[in-house]
This record gives sequence, structure tokens and C-alpha cells, in this order.
Amino acid sequence: MAGSLSPDIWKNWDKNGKSEFMKLCIPLLKDGAKSPILDKPGKNNNITTNIALLITKGIHGILKKEYVVATLQELAALHNDVPPLICDVLNIADAETSVFENHEESKERHIFSYIVRECEKFLSDKLLKERLEIDTLQEVGVLKNRNFYTKFIKIKTKLYYKQRKFNLFREESEGYAKLITELNQEFSKSVTEKSLLDIVQSLIGCFNLDPNRVLDVILESFENKPNDAKLFVPLIRSYMNDKKIIAEVLGSKYIFQRNSSETTVPSSLYLLTAQLLQHDLISLDDIYVWLTPEDKVMQKDWEIDMKNAKEYVRKLQIINLNSANKEDSPEEKENSVEKYNCNQKLGVCEALLDIGDWNNAQLIIKRLPEHFALDHQPVALALCRLLHYIVEPVYRSNCKLGTKIKGSPVPIHENALAPKPATTLLELRDIAIPMLITLGPSLRFDAVLMYKIIRLAKAALASYGIESSRSQPPEGDTLYYDILTLLDSTILPALSYMDCNCCIAEEIWNILKLYPYQTRYCLYARWKNETYSLYPDLLRKRGDAEKQIKNIMKRVSKENVKPVGRLIGKLTHSSPGFLFDYVLVQIQVFDNLIHPVVDSLKYLTSLSYDVLGFCLVEALSNADKKRVKHDSTSISHWLQSLSSFCGAIFKKYNIELTGLLQYVANQLKAQKSLDLLILKEIVQKMAGVEAAEDLTMEQLNAMAGGELLKAEAGYFSQVRNTKKSSLRLKEAMSEQNLAVALCLLMAQQKYCVVYRETQKSHLKLVGNLSDQCQDTLVQFGTFLGSTLSVDEYINRLPSIQSMLLDYHIPNEVAFFLARPMFNHSINIKYDQLRKADPNYKKLSTHSKHQKYYEAVTEVMEPIHKSVIPLHPPKVWEDISPQFLTTFWSLTMFDLYVPDETYQQVINKVKQQSLLIVDTTTSKGKKELERYMTLMEKLQDEKKKQHEHVEKVLYRLNQEKDSWFLLRSAKAAKNETITRFLQHCLFPRCTFTQTDAVYCAKFVHTIHMLKTANFSTLLCYDRLFCDVTYSITSCTENEAMRYGRFLCAMLDTVMRWQKSKETFEKECANYPGFVTKYRVSNQYCDNLDHVGYENYRHVCHKWHFKLAKAMIICLDSKDFVQIRNALIILIKIIPHFPVLFKLSQIIEKKIEKVRDEEKNKRQDLYTLAISYLGQLKQRITGGHMMKESEFHQVVEKEKMLKSSHESTKSEVSISSKHNGEVKEVADNTKELLKDAKPDSKKSRQSADETKSTLKMQTSQSSSESSNISKDKQPEKEKQPKEERLEKHSKKEEKRDELDRERDRDRDKRRERKEEKLANKEERSYRDERYIEMVSPKDDLRYSSERDRYYDDRAGHYYREVRDERDLGIGNNGSNLRRSQEPPEPDRDVKRRKMEGSSSKSSKHEERKMQQQMEYFIEKTEKKERSSKSKDKREKISDEEKELRKERKIGRKRDRAEEAFLQAERKRLREEEKAVAKMMSHQNGELLESPHAREKHHHPREKSPYMRERERSHDRVELREKQYPFNRHKYS
Repeated sequence: MAGSLSPDIWKNWDKNGKSEFMKLCIPLLKDGAKSPILDKPGKNNNITTNIALLITKGIHGILKKEYVVATLQELAALHNDVPPLICDVLNIADAETSVFENHEESKERHIFSYIVRECEKFLSDKLLKERLEIDTLQEVGVLKNRNFYTKFIKIKTKLYYKQRKFNLFREESEGYAKLITELNQEFSKSVTEKSLLDIVQSLIGCFNLDPNRVLDVILESFENKPNDAKLFVPLIRSYMNDKKIIAEVLGSKYIFQRNSSETTVPSSLYLLTAQLLQHDLISLDDIYVWLTPEDKVMQKDWEIDMKNAKEYVRKLQIINLNSANKEDSPEEKENSVEKYNCNQKLGVCEALLDIGDWNNAQLIIKRLPEHFALDHQPVALALCRLLHYIVEPVYRSNCKLGTKIKGSPVPIHENALAPKPATTLLELRDIAIPMLITLGPSLRFDAVLMYKIIRLAKAALASYGIESSRSQPPEGDTLYYDILTLLDSTILPALSYMDCNCCIAEEIWNILKLYPYQTRYCLYARWKNETYSLYPDLLRKRGDAEKQIKNIMKRVSKENVKPVGRLIGKLTHSSPGFLFDYVLVQIQVFDNLIHPVVDSLKYLTSLSYDVLGFCLVEALSNADKKRVKHDSTSISHWLQSLSSFCGAIFKKYNIELTGLLQYVANQLKAQKSLDLLILKEIVQKMAGVEAAEDLTMEQLNAMAGGELLKAEAGYFSQVRNTKKSSLRLKEAMSEQNLAVALCLLMAQQKYCVVYRETQKSHLKLVGNLSDQCQDTLVQFGTFLGSTLSVDEYINRLPSIQSMLLDYHIPNEVAFFLARPMFNHSINIKYDQLRKADPNYKKLSTHSKHQKYYEAVTEVMEPIHKSVIPLHPPKVWEDISPQFLTTFWSLTMFDLYVPDETYQQVINKVKQQSLLIVDTTTSKGKKELERYMTLMEKLQDEKKKQHEHVEKVLYRLNQEKDSWFLLRSAKAAKNETITRFLQHCLFPRCTFTQTDAVYCAKFVHTIHMLKTANFSTLLCYDRLFCDVTYSITSCTENEAMRYGRFLCAMLDTVMRWQKSKETFEKECANYPGFVTKYRVSNQYCDNLDHVGYENYRHVCHKWHFKLAKAMIICLDSKDFVQIRNALIILIKIIPHFPVLFKLSQIIEKKIEKVRDEEKNKRQDLYTLAISYLGQLKQRITGGHMMKESEFHQVVEKEKMLKSSHESTKSEVSISSKHNGEVKEVADNTKELLKDAKPDSKKSRQSADETKSTLKMQTSQSSSESSNISKDKQPEKEKQPKEERLEKHSKKEEKRDELDRERDRDRDKRRERKEEKLANKEERSYRDERYIEMVSPKDDLRYSSERDRYYDDRAGHYYREVRDERDLGIGNNGSNLRRSQEPPEPDRDVKRRKMEGSSSKSSKHEERKMQQQMEYFIEKTEKKERSSKSKDKREKISDEEKELRKERKIGRKRDRAEEAFLQAERKRLREEEKAVAKMMSHQNGELLESPHAREKHHHPREKSPYMRERERSHDRVELREKQYPFNRHKYS
């Protein structure tokens, strides 16, 4: 073989390139006798490659085209075979150059054309015409005749396609007649295909028959006798073994049928084709090209059909209001029968299925558009018939109807090549299930087969031991998931086509209910959202159904529930999903449709109900909808409507709840509490447990009784027909163990609402969500306690230790959930101890009580130990763990028997029974018997509760001495009350309304038990003296509960205040009213107790304190404070206000709020209107009294003198000791100041500060000396009064000299403070937040567990109110403190306080008194506003300027600043008073009042009262509030 061409040849063609090229080519062409293409070994030569390269280089312009033509001419002359090679290469080059775009204009094409034209000179014309394309020849000009192409086509057609005329007379027709006769006779068993083939061949030879026509006759005969396939199939195979020839002959038949006048192809031809395909005589690819229409046409038809269906649905949704131009109704789908008859491919597919050739039929179905073939009924029915044959044996063996009932058997398939029938359930997976999946929704054409498949699926699941949705999926090779595939792709879509077939829907539900709800909901989602978009007919059906449901929903009302319900039921039997979507949309918009729709859904199938549950979850979880209203202050309307609908529908109908409950639990896990509204509605409707917040007092009393009394009188509506629904709810909770999970999640969510979920939400929404979480938790806990058996309750709920320590549940919630467990354990232990006694039936009442106490002690002892780690050791120094657990473990049922309520209910039942006593009907007799039984049960329940309360009171009487610990003779402890408020009262009084009443009742019970070391008066004083912070920190429902608690406390207070006999009976000689304590903690005579009149004075003070707190809240302009104040005022209106003066002041404030909020905040306006109406009704009803009726009013002169004497008493404030007490001035001055709330804020603060100074200086000696003042010996009083009077005169002279100077200094200081207000305010906030809150700069986001209650009661630690306002307790405290060993940290603080206050105590005292007298003087001047202008002109310029400044201050609303200044002055005076108390008594130092605060973080001031402070004031305040910081780091 010659060598290859070098690239240099083309570059140097002119020099030596051509010669080298020829040298390489000439040796290849030297032998003219042999072909130049092959060499001696038979391998290819390079001559063809060389010629191709030469032409290619010329076309691409590397060589000149003239050189190429010349070289080709030389090569053509060397060998005869070179010209054909050149033509072949030119043909390839023709194809290559014609690929370029605009190839006719390209350079390469021009060069190619030139080469061809030039080659015509040395190549023959015949050769070029033979090898090159006709278009190319015409382009280069070789063919000059334009009719050449036409002649070429005619000749080609004549040669290949035109049938030659045949003279039939040359052929014997007798031969064909004999052939037809032989092939169409009735064959006997002895006839074989071999003998038949011999006959055919002999006839061909004898009569000279055309073999192709003979084949056609054989096929015609086979078509007429398809049952003789056993003869014809081997005959054809023997006669003609070429599949393509047979396919062509068969295809000619289809062409003839297509061109004939008859549009329908005979089914026998389809059957013939199917049998030939099944026996592999022809291939599908060979015959498929002869069938019509083309696949592209069918694909286009399917797309057009889908497009028309969507347009049909769109037009159905158009509403044309113009009746004149009303659109025509959408056109229906064209008849598909004609299209099917013209489709030869579908005919062949049907025939294949009829003879059982599933494989070839499946190939045709897959070639067609998806779902196209089986959308035609004949094809689908053919497949259904084949499926009947396949599933028949396994159906008869697994789904027998009975021994006597015999179904219609399916005969065995005639074709031996058909698929074998399945004999076991698992064999269905091989053929039957793929067939069913391919069949899809066309299963609707054979309802019997659909029933068979459903029953087989149910039998398969039953064989795996699946009995309910709680069963675990089987392991191994099973049909568990295959059945799901069938449901998704075949059964549910087929149901959508079937109108009003509720029986099949119920059969389908029998399978679906065996799967868990997660699986079912996935199926429903695909069915509703995806299936309908796959089939044009389903789209049309969906559009029609939507139009019908819209028309039905327009007519829904209470009057036509039954007819509308039937229509809805018929629609939803087949396609419930999207219909329910529309119904739910209407309910979200129009909530008045809820009850009519719920009643009209009673005709649904079980499957429809389950789909409705899924649609509800889907609608609730819609992330695109906003769940709060546009103002972001309340829950959106659609969520409220859906929640209400959920409660109603799940109560009325048996729908599975697990999915919805799990959705709520998942939302809680995601820290989203809005959907708790759903759970609240469900529990309320299904279990009858109301979350009613605003109960009446009668209902609250009923809630203190037994379960029967609660059901009859404790709820707004009597609980009816909730037994079954509550049982269903209980079962749904138990399935996924959701009861405990929901309880714990709700308990944890209460704080997540405030600190995580709603950080950027409106404060009103935060409160609403917190209330909703709290209400739902209580409601749910009540439901669990009433529905679960005690054993179930104990086994499922974690122990209280686990709830508190592991799950971090708040105390109030943990004990609320654990109370039923405590009571059950106590009762069981009590029965054990009682029955252990051999004479247990004859035990005395005292013995029974003792047994009960022993049972309580044994059961509660572990609980006592478990609560100790929850609080620091300092807490247990004041109250015992036993007291804490006792308080939290009891309820109203344990303390109080509502005898009146029991009697009212019994009387009511008796009246109802009297109305039907004369009835003779059986129904009336049964009703009368029910009434009598109810009365007996109520009497019995009342008796049992009396016995129970007696046992509980005996237990409390035994425990009371160990409740409040005695620490070094420390009686009437402030710390004790503080712990009691912080850890007991405040957390529980805002938990529920019954708990609020319980707290008040428990305080009264402690008092009536004569509990040692507990001051009832001090407890009440702490509660009433300043409720501002408590009001501010409440949500709306907590404010209701707190108001109910205050009302119950006021009820007790006012009952003692109104009647001296009651007071003497319940308060005199009780430890709770002791005002003087000794070392031995023994009180000896009546001198140690508060008298009736002094108690009335204290009550008067409490009323003024309450009024003052309410006015502060109403003036704050803050929504929460105003709303809570109004709610609490409404709740306590039976007992407050009762004084004319206070009622007038409050009425003016409420009217002001009403006028300001009329067009702004309508909810506040409504509350104000409501309270004003009630207040005016009480005023006109004569419920108000004068001060003289409320208590003994002291004259003004006596008051002033009393105030002077109280100031002078500082000289001898600590002269008495050894257990004796001093006098304290009356607090009437302070009460008079409080009676003027309409004066300026600055004057109020000054009056308050003045009264505070007087009270504190006197309290440092004794708070109770005012009560016992008149009873002290006269010998001790006289010298003391004289000294005080002299001291007072000296002080007055000194005050007159300093007064003017103090005024000027005050004005200058105020101006200076005003300039630095903004800067100091910011600095104050930063320092205050850093020290008091947390690194997050906001108290709301603190992460400590006890922040809520510490903050709620924190101001009680800071404001030592029992020493400032109440005239008792401090004498005993001083004595107690004097005999305690001083603690190191308190000693450090005491020394610092002495050093900081002793230097300027006198000067500060004079200064404070001057300021207060100055403000008193100004107040009196304002009251004399009716004086003439002459007197006003005499006012000095300085006083005018002060008046002007006061007016400016009112306009700028400077109440906060005045309040803060008063606070700072009060704190300085407290320091001074403490410093004076630091004198030695009995050789020991007294304890500072602030020392008890060192372990408590005081509550931050109300954000609405915050004002700037000077830097040194802040430092002093922090040192007072956090003394332990100095000890910690010193």
C-alpha cells in the first residue's frame, strides 16, 4: 500500500505537490485489469481517500479548483474504474455542501458546482446522471430538460407501484374456487396442517395460481374461521415464513377498508391481526405502519380534548350579568364513537385483549398518548373481561358469599396463550395489578370488577392481620403497598366518574380505614389536587359538580336542611374533595352557614366524612392566609369560623380526630398557639367542657360542689348528648398518646406566647393568645380529669416531680394536673387504713378523721420533699413545704359546701317534677322518676361533701401549727406574707375563676383556723394597698380572675366592716388580728388586738388605696391598664366603691375615658359605658354611704393635732422595750389626702409623701399603737405629749425661716432637671434595664422560670406597705428583731445606711415637712376658688409664677415626674426612719426594714410611670434594692 499524503503536498502544489500526489496515486492504478479499490490481500487502497482529499481541498479553497479538475482528468485517464470513484466522491461532497444554510449561495457550493460541470467534459453523461441527485444535476446544468423529474417519477411508479394487468382468463378460476372450498370446510380431527398444505401446493401447481393471491385467500379463510387457529397458524407459517410479506398483504386489507365507502373496519380483520401477532406470524412494527391514524394525530387530538375541557370549565365559572348578551352554554364533547370506529390501532388493541395477548396490547397502549387508549369504553371493557378471567380463582377462594349463594363463574379463556389466572393473592402482583394500573379510572365501566378488586384488597389486608388503622404494616413480601397504588391510580379516580354510587364508596372506605390517617390524607391530596387534571372527562365532571354545589350553597338555610343535604350527599359520593373546599370557603366568609351546613351533611358516606376531615386540616394549614386580622390585634375571622365548624362537625358525626389533633400538636411544637382555638372548640362541643370565663357567682358556687351539681348549675348551657362524642375524643387522644403531649405542650406554650411567638406582635394579641392558651389548658385538663378513669389518668400523666423538673411546667399547671392523682391516692390509702381496723364499721367520726389525716400524711409526704428543690432555702424559712403543697392540692370542693346552691337546684328539680306529677303516660312517669332520682343523688352528694369538708378541715387543723415557721420569735412576719403572696396567692388567683374564689376562701380559712404566725390583717393590707402593678401585668382574662379574687376578698372585708357582731365573732381574739407580739409569741389581753373602729379606719384606707390605683390606671392612656382597670372595677362593683366621694371621683374618670375613647378604641368605650351604667344604678339604688357611716370621722383640728403629735413622737420613738409598744398617729390625714384625686399630680404626690413621712416615722416605733392608743396608761402618755409639743413648736419656728429659701431652691432645681430630662431619662433606662431585667433589655423576654410570679409580686418586696400604711405590726417586729442575732450581710447594709442617713436626718426631716405644708396650703387655696378678684390680686408675683408653671405642667402631663419625685423623697425618709430605729434595745441592734428585701429582685417600675432620676438617686435606689450585690463582691 502506498504511503499517506503529507500536508506539505497541498501547500507546495505548484512546485512539487502535484508530482508527489501523482507518484502516490499512479502505483495504485497501474494494474488496469484489477479494481483499484482493493489491493492483493483484499484490503482497501488509499485511492478513494486521495481523490476525496483532493476534491475536499478544492471545495474548501485550499487548492485552486482548476488544479483539482486537471488532476481528476489525469487520474480518470489512468484506469477505467476511476470515473465511478470520482462520481461517488462527488455525490458525498454534494451531501456535505448542501448541509450549509443558504447552501445555494455559499462559496463551497459554487466551487462544487464548478468541479461537476468541468468533470462532465471527461466523465460520461450517463455516469453523472446515474450517480448524482437530480436536483444537483439540474443545478449544475447537466440536466437541461425541466420535465426530466416528472418522467422519472412516472417511470418509477410504473416499475414499482402500478399493478400489471392480468388476464384472468389465462388463470383457472376453478383453482381458486377449489382452494376456497378446501380452506373453508368443516375440518375433521384427522385434518392436519401438513395435509392441508399439500392440498394448497397441489392446487397452485395444478391451476398455476399466484402465490400471493393464495396467501390472501388463506388469510381470508382464517379471518372467517378464527376458531381454527390450530390449523391456520401452522399452515401460514409453513406456507410463508416471511413476516414482512404477510404484514404487507394484511396491510393492503386495511388500506382497502380505509378507501372503501364503509368507515367501520370489520372486527374479524382486527381479530385476524391479533391472532397473527400473538402467534408471532407478523411483528407489531411491521403491521403498525399500515394502521391509521398516525400517533401524532392522536397526540394532537388528546391535547385538543384537554384544552377544550379546561375551556369548558372556565366558561362554567363565568358569571355574565348582562342577560341580553348572555353566553351560550359550553359545547359538549363530540361523540367519541365515530372517532373510535375510525381508529384501527384501537381496534387491534381491543382484539388483542379479547384473545388474551396482554403483552402486544400493552405495547400499543404505551405507544399512544397516556390514558388515551383505555379512555375508550370498548378497549377498557376488553381489559376488564380479561381481568375477570385472571382474578376469578383467587376471588372465589377468598371472597365467598356463603355456601348456599353461588356467584356467576367466569369461564376459562378459550385461548391457550392467554395469561394464566391467579390462584393466590400474591400472584395478582404479576399480571392483574399492572393491568389494573394501566386500566386506571376506566375501571368505572365495570362496577362488578371494581367490587371484586376492592374485596380482594380487603381480604389481603385481613390475611396480614390488619384490623384497624392502628395496626402495624406487615413485614415481608405483601400487597400492602400495592393496594395503595391501586387506590391512588385506579379505584379513587374511577369513583370520581361514578354518580351517586354510595355503596362502592362504603366498600372503598372499608379498605381505607385500615390504613393510618397519614396515608389516607396523602391519597386524598393526590385525588383532589392531581387526578382531575389528568383526564379531560374528569375536568368536565368537576366543572359541572362545582356549578351544582355553588347553586346548592346559595339555597342553604335552616328551613331546607333535608332537601339540600340530599343534594350535597349525592354530589359528594363520587367527588367529595373539591366540593368540600368550596363549602369551607363559604363557611370562612359567612359564619352563619355553619349550623345549616353541619345539619345538611348527614347524608354523606363514611369516605366523604373522612375526606372532609382532611379538607379541614388542609384549609387550616393554608400558609397563604393571614391568621390575624389586618390590625394584628385579634385572630382572623376565617380561623374562628373554621374552628367553630370543626367543633360542630366532629361532635355531630363520627369523623376521625387524630389528624386534626396531631396538626394542633405540631403547631404547638412549632411554637404557634393560634390553632389552640381549634382544640378549644372541639373540647367544648364534644366533651361539653366550657371554657367560659365570665361565670356568675351562683355558677362559681356550683363549681364548688360535686360533679352532679356542676352539671346542673355550673354551666351556662346544660351538657347534653356528649357521652359518645367525649368517648370518641378520648379514644382519638389515646391513639397517638396525644393527651399528655397536648397538655405539656400547652403548659410550655404559655410562656412561649409571650417570649418567643409574639415578640413583634401587638400587645393586645399577645394577651389574647396567652388567655387562649390558658383557657384551653384548663378546659383540656378538666376534660381529661372527667373523662379518663383515675387509673388511666395516673398511668398516662407524668408525676408532679417530672412535670416540675423535667418538663419545666409552672407550679399552678403542674398541681392543677396532679390534683386528681393526689385525691385518688389519698382515698385509696384512707380506705386501706380504715379497713385495716377490725372495727372499721363502728369507727367514730374523730377516728375516721384521724385515719384520713394519716392517709394524707403518708401520701403527701413524698410531695412535700419533692417541692423543696423548687425554691431556694430562704423560702422554707418562712413557710413550710407542707403548707405549699396543701395550698396547691386543695380546691373549693375541699373547703366549702354550697348548701344554698344545692337547695336551689333541688327546689328547681322539685318544681319541675310537680308539673308532671299528674301525668299518666309512660314517658311522663319516666321523667318523674328521673327527677326523683336526681333529687336523691343531689342530697347524697351534698351529704358526702359535708363529710369530706369536715375531714379536710380536721386535716388543716392538725397541720396549721407547722405551716408558718417561727424564726427566733419572729411573729407577724412580713416575709411570711411575701412568700404566701408570691408562691401561692398570685399564681393561683389568676389561673381560673374558681381558683380566684378558692384563694379568697383559703385566706379566710387560715384566719378562722387561728393559724399561728399568720397576720390576716397584714395579708389584706398587702393585697389592697397598691394593685397598680398587678393590674398592669394582667391579660384580659387574668384581669377578670383578679377582679373576682378582689371581689371575694372585699366580700369578707366588708362583711366584717358592716357588723360589729360579726367582727367580734370572727376577728376578735384571733391571731390574724393581733397587733403586738412578744418574745414567747403569746398574746395576753385585748390590748394586743385591733378594735372594731380601728378596723373600719383601715378598711377606709383600703378603699382609698384601691381608688387611687384605679385612677392611676385610668389616667395612664395605656390600653392594657385602662382595660384591666375597667374589668376589675366591673367585677368588684358589689363592694367598691361604697363611698359617695369615691364613686363621684371614679365616675368622672370613667366619663373622661368614655369621651376620649368614643371614636378611637371601641372596646374600651364599651367597657366604660357598661361600668358607668352599673355604677349609676348602684348610686341611685342607695348602695353608697357617707364617710361618717363607713367609720368614725375625726375632726380636722384633731387630725392636724394628731399629725403634729405623730411627728413629735420621734423623740421617744424607741424608749419602750421589753415587749411593750408605742403610740402611732392616726392615718386619717393620709385618707383625706387620698380623697382628693382631682387635684394636681404634683400635689397628690406631695400629700402622699407627707402622709408617708408621718406614717413611717410613727411606724418605726409601732404600727399598731394607733389602734391601742386610747387604752394605754395615762401616766405614760402625759410626759410624752408635752415633750412632743415643745419639740413641735421649735420645729415650726425653724420651718418659717427656711420656707422661702426652700421654694427658690426647688424652682431652680426643677428648671435644671427639665433641661437634662431627655439625657437622664435615657441613662436611667439603660442602667435600670441592665441591673434589673436581663441582657435582652426587656423583662418580657427573661428566660427564668419564676420571672412571672417574681415580677407579679415584686413591688411588695420594695414598698414596705405594712409598715407605711397599716398601723400594726412594727412594734412586734422591732421587738422580734431586737432579740435576733444580727446577720452579717444585714449588718453591713445597716452600717452603710446609718452612715448615709444620720448626717442630714434632721435637715431632711424639716425640709420634707416644709414642702408638705406648702402643698397643703396650696391645696386649700385652690379649694377657695370662689373668692373675689381682689384677693387673687394680692397673691405675690412669686405665687403667680408658680401657678403658671403648674398649668404648664398639667398641659405636658407631668404626673409621672411628680410621682417619681415623691418616690425618691419617700425612700430618703425611709432611710432616715431606719437610721433612727438603729438604736439598741435589750443590748442588740434592730433589723433594717430593707434587710428582708435583699433576696428579692424588685419589680421594675411600670413602663407607663417611668421618669428620669438623678444619677445619685439611682445609685441609692439600686443600693437599697440590691444590698446583696455589695455583700457579694465586698
